[in-house]
Amino acid sequence: MTSPRVNILAPEFRANPHPGYAELRRSAPVTQVEPAGFWAISRYEDVAFVIKNPQLFASQGFKAAWQPEWVGYNPLANSMIASDGAGHTRLRTLVSRAFNASAIHRLETRIRQLAHRLAEGLAEKGEADFVSAFAMPLPAFVIGELLGLDVSLHSRFKGWSDDIASVTPVPLSPEHAQRTLTSIADATRYISEVIEARRRSPADDLVSDLVRAEVDGQSLTDREIIDFLILLLIAGLETTVHLLANSLLFLAERPEEQARLRAQPHLVPKFIEEMLRYDSPVQSLVRIVTSDVTLSGVRIPKGAVVLAIVASANRDERHYTEPDRFDLHRDDPGLSFGYGAHYCIGAQLARMEARCGLEALLSRFSGFQRTSAELTWSQAITVRGPHTLPLRFIPA
Repeated sequence: MTSPRVNILAPEFRANPHPGYAELRRSAPVTQVEPAGFWAISRYEDVAFVIKNPQLFASQGFKAAWQPEWVGYNPLANSMIASDGAGHTRLRTLVSRAFNASAIHRLETRIRQLAHRLAEGLAEKGEADFVSAFAMPLPAFVIGELLGLDVSLHSRFKGWSDDIASVTPVPLSPEHAQRTLTSIADATRYISEVIEARRRSPADDLVSDLVRAEVDGQSLTDREIIDFLILLLIAGLETTVHLLANSLLFLAERPEEQARLRAQPHLVPKFIEEMLRYDSPVQSLVRIVTSDVTLSGVRIPKGAVVLAIVASANRDERHYTEPDRFDLHRDDPGLSFGYGAHYCIGAQLARMEARCGLEALLSRFSGFQRTSAELTWSQAITVRGPHTLPLRFIPA
């Protein structure tokens, strides 16, 4: 008799997945889990092997996870993140200059100003949902600036992002299915209208650059641009929103760390790196196996969908000393931003947004306190963070 499969999207598992990941590493480092019998890879060595070998573990796995039959066409599942090789490289090259160091540096002053303005808004309220009042509008502004989108729609951006990223092999409910399909249609329609507007009247933004771009003498199709922009919209929001929310949740529960960072603000970059390892917003990367392969003594068949569980690898006791201890001076970073050709193109931007946000909050407040014991967590396979985070903000 086989034991029942772990459901990594069950609410009780999502609330605190790390004990469950530790058990997988101990007793079943390569095993099938729910949803859909995907193969969970939980040890650092194996996860690193998966993401470093795209010939064996193809990024088309994202398409298998994000475009089940009930969804139909999902732009995210057909974007650059779900491709490898020359196709991936040509698209990545087109967008890379929007994320280079000088472009990010030009944005920093405006991001810092917005972070302080949002912090003042929290001070006026005293109590607020940190996600909707700070963690979401900060990166929404940045993505709006890069893509030339209407920043006043940031709450819609986040709704689309949450719904499209939370596709599951089988819908969680009829309401979940309808919400997802509506968000895909609405986001696609909006991005199509933006592309058409830039064709008529180009601007100094990434959409206009993509409309004008040629690769090997060929222009990008509208479908390629839509897929690409929806990826950037979702990736630009999900990682940073969850990184900020996970950071504030941690600080609310660790007042000694709050005090330490306020006294030594130069430690904020180290705090961000350790938070990316300790409670990564990125949970897993999805791959599809191109030929039979054996990991940790377990054979995975060709065609299987693999979840390289980055959040588990980041706490692997075989790789890290005392992995469950938060250590600002740890030298070995986690795997949250991937590796090689698929290393997150927005990693430095996300770090900068988090740094500006945390510095503004730490300079304005002497403490953050939870006001609700109950939190609900995102249902996306790939990322994790609280839907809302009610906090009390104590002025400095």
